[in-house]
Amino acid sequence: MRRFAHAATLVLAACSPEKAPEPAATPTASASAQAPAPVPADAPVILAFGDSLYAGYQLNPGEGYPPRLEAALNAGGVPAKVVNAGVSGDTTAAALQRLQFTLDNQPVKPTLALVGLGGNDMLRGLPPAETRANLDAILTEFDSRDIPVVLTGMLAAPNLGADYQKQFNPIWPDLAKKHKAGLVPFFLAPVLGKKDLMLEDNVHPNARGVDKIVAETRDQVAKALKAATAE
Repeated sequence: MRRFAHAATLVLAACSPEKAPEPAATPTASASAQAPAPVPADAPVILAFGDSLYAGYQLNPGEGYPPRLEAALNAGGVPAKVVNAGVSGDTTAAALQRLQFTLDNQPVKPTLALVGLGGNDMLRGLPPAETRANLDAILTEFDSRDIPVVLTGMLAAPNLGADYQKQFNPIWPDLAKKHKAGLVPFFLAPVLGKKDLMLEDNVHPNARGVDKIVAETRDQVAKALKAATAE
């Protein structure tokens, strides 16, 4: 696994390759310090099912993508409760294993799901065919429960080679089309190569970086949520 660490330094990896304890975050000057808008009691639920990019790796409580997205949606007049089901270090295979348990134990059925996985598969050099099959199965499970999905995509690091990229990168647009899911082509696009928006590992966004990602994805998520609640 460690021979793929260089890929992570290219900030094209999705999350921590290991589920090691995460050190306390250093407080940052971010919009996350602002008091969030109140969430209505009957707000529809969005399930954020992914890896450390959803889990909020090395960030303070309230600074990760799910809570910041929730705050942005409600502040913009779109009621939503975003449930954080991100697990740092998850591969698509590990996520698939916990999916049914996660869904079965939600107090309220999610109106929409966000699925952000695949970076750890790439970090570990797992065969793209396995990543595709696992994500396909994950989306099929959501389909079977009538839960619409927005996929947040990943790209392979260039140093893994053109053949790997050719197999890996199309997974998300292909599956979004197959399952009629929404698609954010590359989740890390707003922070890629911007050190001031990244943690010291140059892989994960810091709190300011999370806010940039939220700003780029909020409208698409809001549109998908409104479509789901209208069904």
